[in-house]
Amino acid sequence: MIIQIQPWIDEEELIQLKRVVDSTFVVEHKLTKEFEEMTKQMAGSKHAIAMTNGTVALYCCLKALNIGPGDEVIVPDMTFIATANAVIMAGATPVFADVEPDTFCFSVTEAEKKITPRTKCLMPVHLYGQAADMDKVMALANKYDLKVIEDAAQGVGVRFNGKHVGTFGHLGILSYYGNKTITCGEGGVVLTDDDELAKLCYRLKNHGRDVKGTFMHEHIGFNFSFTEMQAAIGIAQMIKLERIISRKKQLADRYYQELSDLPRFKPAYIDLRCTPVFWFTSFLTEDHKAISEYLLENGIQTRRFFYPLHLQPCYKGIVDVSGEYPVTERIYNQGISLPSSYGLTDEEQTYIIAKIKAFYADRD
Repeated sequence: MIIQIQPWIDEEELIQLKRVVDSTFVVEHKLTKEFEEMTKQMAGSKHAIAMTNGTVALYCCLKALNIGPGDEVIVPDMTFIATANAVIMAGATPVFADVEPDTFCFSVTEAEKKITPRTKCLMPVHLYGQAADMDKVMALANKYDLKVIEDAAQGVGVRFNGKHVGTFGHLGILSYYGNKTITCGEGGVVLTDDDELAKLCYRLKNHGRDVKGTFMHEHIGFNFSFTEMQAAIGIAQMIKLERIISRKKQLADRYYQELSDLPRFKPAYIDLRCTPVFWFTSFLTEDHKAISEYLLENGIQTRRFFYPLHLQPCYKGIVDVSGEYPVTERIYNQGISLPSSYGLTDEEQTYIIAKIKAFYADRD
């Protein structure tokens, strides 16, 4: 089976993990600081605060901005469910908005329709390795005096107009889950240039205190600590990042070039202002179900797009899911992500391309 996505893990991670074993420090010590510094340098952010995962990173961002019960946060309808669940976890209400038909990212036009006196925050998501239009997002936020938290869970290495995603808004987050461009196994990072917000986020993840090892707690907080084992894997992955990005671009370019003659299998649009990182290489096709089944029968794993939030059964009776979301529903029904791992070989990609062409040859 050719897996749709898997991390690149080898002896480089073992080298870094040995540093943890040799040190005997396992929770947030020197390697965590090193990983945070590498992240700051990559993203161009003043602060990078490592946390257990991306979901709690979003939660801390919301609470640092004092967003909670009675407040609304506008979330794109096409995203992984953690985006909206973090809002619920903070006690606020997620409000879903349809997305852009070309980039599949946060639509300012649709979001503006959902703004009410209770709206406190916009939460754009940088989807499938492409950036939302942050020029428009920030303009909308300024117009209505709203906060912006960027969900850049899928956006490590992604830039918009030369600036790394997650650094446009008041706060942003990155994720290092096992299937992301680079991984720590689990893990998230909060990005911000604001000293006070950084302090609040650190307190929230450190039991409400500014310094570990003390028993004076200035705020209510929780235990969202990072570990040295996560940091060790993250450091090794950061060293590999440029090679991973380069290989993923090669894979995407070849898919786009060699499948360009299939009118019923169209690549996802890339905004020219965006420097994407092809976390997944994605296409749109009205034959989604048939081709997915065909490829699976031939040993090729693919992946559907995220299930629209307004259709999620867990939100029935909890979140207002009324309204029309034609773009989200269309791209969910047409979206397919092809194998996009760093370790995908040229021979495997040749086989995938041949099978896709064969599928359409049998139907044309």
